Amino acid sequence: MRAHLFLISLALSSAACSDPQEYAEKTGVERTAEPVAEAKPAKVAAREIKEETERYMFDYSWPAEVAAEPGLVAVLEKDAESMRSGLAAEADEDWDGAEGQDWEPRQHRAAEEWKVVADLPRFLSLSGHLATYSGGAHGMYGVESLVWDREQGKATKAVELFASATALERALGAKLCTTLNAAREKRRGMAIDPESSDTFDACPGLDEATILLGSSNGKTFDRLAVYFGPYVAGAYAEGDYELDFPVTAAVIDAVKPEYADAFTVKR
Repeated sequence: MRAHLFLISLALSSAACSDPQEYAEKTGVERTAEPVAEAKPAKVAAREIKEETERYMFDYSWPAEVAAEPGLVAVLEKDAESMRSGLAAEADEDWDGAEGQDWEPRQHRAAEEWKVVADLPRFLSLSGHLATYSGGAHGMYGVESLVWDREQGKATKAVELFASATALERALGAKLCTTLNAAREKRRGMAIDPESSDTFDACPGLDEATILLGSSNGKTFDRLAVYFGPYVAGAYAEGDYELDFPVTAAVIDAVKPEYADAFTVKR
């Protein structure tokens, strides 16, 4: 919030107030030699797009770091409109189809909140937290990835900075599955049988995951997260999984050459 500066102007002649002490005596205000503070540039505000009708409720937002990037704002505005129009069309189809029927449709909902994962000199890494509901037993939710390249003026998914999802999967190696299974066992309260044929006991590939790029030094990417949404690594009631990994030399080897300088090994 901007500070407000109130100035009291006193009409005194230069001759009558040439002496600092005399100025103080006449006005009752001590004169100081403090410099006037320079006004700071206004911070670009975060933005939220909201719309609600009887048929649907839409909410889409991003933080100030995004608002400071006009090119990225244009990308997200387009995405927001596409999401809103899709929601409206789906809701209209549901509500129009219910006319004359003995059931009443429920309000459809869609929301996405973008958050900063890492803000580097060249890249802004974001996570998009998505939630939807279309009238069923429960809604769906998940996380999306977006990396804004300030030099190229381009938005991509984090996994696109790597040669492929498979290349990153190989770089993480067995640690990907052992870390996931440790999280599963803690949540389920039972060990994972390596011979199990249950889909939710298998180790999903990174083509089913969202990759998020983070930083502990504010200069380079040196950590990453693997996100598995509901139904990917476990039943819906089990929830989602987000696994954190340090960037290693093997991970950097999986990065596309043009992005290699943006990564360093986690110390």
